[in-house]
Amino acid sequence: MRITDIECHVLQVPDLRTDVTSSAQDDFVVIVHTDEGISGIGETDVNPWIARACVEAPSTHTMGLGLKEMLLGENPLEPARVWEKLYTGSAMNGRRGAVICAMGALDIALWDICGKAAGEPCWKLLGTQAKEFIVPYASLQPTEGSFDEYKQSLVEWARRAQEIGFAAGKMEVTLSGPYRHGGLHAPDDKITEIVAACRDAVGPDFVMMVDVQYTWDDADRALRTLRAWRDLNVYFIETPLQIDDLEGYAKIHDQAPMPVAAGEWQTTRFEFVELMDRGKVDVAQPDVGRVGGLTEALRVCHMAGQRGRRIVPHCWKTGIGIAAAAHLAIVTDHCPYIEFMPAELCDSLLRKELVYDELRMQNGVIPLPQKPGLGIDLAPGALERFAAGDQ
Repeated sequence: MRITDIECHVLQVPDLRTDVTSSAQDDFVVIVHTDEGISGIGETDVNPWIARACVEAPSTHTMGLGLKEMLLGENPLEPARVWEKLYTGSAMNGRRGAVICAMGALDIALWDICGKAAGEPCWKLLGTQAKEFIVPYASLQPTEGSFDEYKQSLVEWARRAQEIGFAAGKMEVTLSGPYRHGGLHAPDDKITEIVAACRDAVGPDFVMMVDVQYTWDDADRALRTLRAWRDLNVYFIETPLQIDDLEGYAKIHDQAPMPVAAGEWQTTRFEFVELMDRGKVDVAQPDVGRVGGLTEALRVCHMAGQRGRRIVPHCWKTGIGIAAAAHLAIVTDHCPYIEFMPAELCDSLLRKELVYDELRMQNGVIPLPQKPGLGIDLAPGALERFAAGDQ
């Protein structure tokens, strides 16, 4: 089997807002075609115009080869070997960042092809089955406005998630500041008030995570607030600091009363080595598309297992990325949760309308997918409906 073409699609919702923190408003989707009529679908969470350039840019020399040019004619049934070819060939321009994200979309598509060619779901090709079902958590983002509006909207989202069957949820509580655009204009103790209100709303048995989205500018300031959460039973605190402050992360790990999670922006296993070894994060959060695809995400999972760390994948895109995260979780025994957003809990039309997928929560868990490949199909007309204006 050989790759014959790669389609790149830049998508966005019609009411795009640049003043909110939600990358579910745009998407970069690839469709990889083969000479045997099997196609694979992938996506990544990065600016889609940049990702398209990373794929389609022509080669200029042997250390700056174009991703599409390297892929054409390749065997899609060898994703790990192809990954190394792309990584090495694009090394001068890539190695980290957007080029790796673009590779992630392509790698997901290759695994989709592998599953379809074998007539098996991807997880059966990725490794040994580690669980009988997948446990989802709901990501809950408040409506920005006054403090009371912000707090009440998050409390209502938490109650709604619990009502529809979630046993776990992540509260997005963020302050505005020099290191963060958007969020609440309020003192740090107001975050504690919101987290406490959410805990009161869902009760003691609901697994509650908190994402502050890089709110604090140093570890000491973060710890002054986090120590006040000792009795709130927080499963983890996500991204308390700027991601490059690895010494700060290590200090929070050593002194905070809850585990620390991070990794949504990391590309390649090499950045995760730094995050886990120097930053001491307890929960690694690879985004399958951003980290470099399923091939590289599996490597990160293995490294986390060797270090006794948990994996909880990040996913803030569409059913394509959620499906990829689900297949990863099935073969990773130290992955207790995946991020999962059903239509009832999101307002992104891309999440609701881009693909059909088989993942459905039943009694708080998701049965293992059984369709070949990722188990997703693009909704008819969706690519045309969400196409950005310059395509």
